[in-house]
Amino acid sequence: MSLVTLLPFIVLIGAMFLMTRSAKKKQQQAANMRNEMQPGSGVRTIGGMYATVKEVHEDAVLLDAGPGVHLMFAKNSIGAVLTDDEYNRIVHGEEVVGDDELTNDAVVPDDASSLTETDETAAADDSRIDLGKKDEPADDAEAEKAETAEKAEKADSAEAKKTDGESDAK
Repeated sequence: MSLVTLLPFIVLIGAMFLMTRSAKKKQQQAANMRNEMQPGSGVRTIGGMYATVKEVHEDAVLLDAGPGVHLMFAKNSIGAVLTDDEYNRIVHGEEVVGDDELTNDAVVPDDASSLTETDETAAADDSRIDLGKKDEPADDAEAEKAETAEKAEKADSAEAKKTDGESDAK
């Protein structure tokens, strides 16, 4: 066998090796994250529930989901371990005070009146574009009128043929 015939197989095996390596890395990172859980840290389960870790066992975690609500989950069902700031922002709605330019300088109006045009700006803008249909040539207009008249005559003649109690059903 020559090198040309073996090259596709070598490339395929190399791609499979790289894909399994990256997947293995992700699994290792997730396992490290789950092993670093401590009582009191906020977590999100793979089902989307937010809770606080109460106890950590070998293969299970006891979560405090609310006052008097304690739930036992498998360690594999923990999707993410959250920082205290992130957990408080999501669960309690507390905003972190910081120097974030986007949140501190943002102004949201109470109503939509500031988003609409005022009468002054509408009056000043007289250069509006007319998107209506332009004048048609006389030939097209006459042909259209003739078609409309023919349709009306056909409809009138069809109604005249019907008598009381008859219908169009077949």
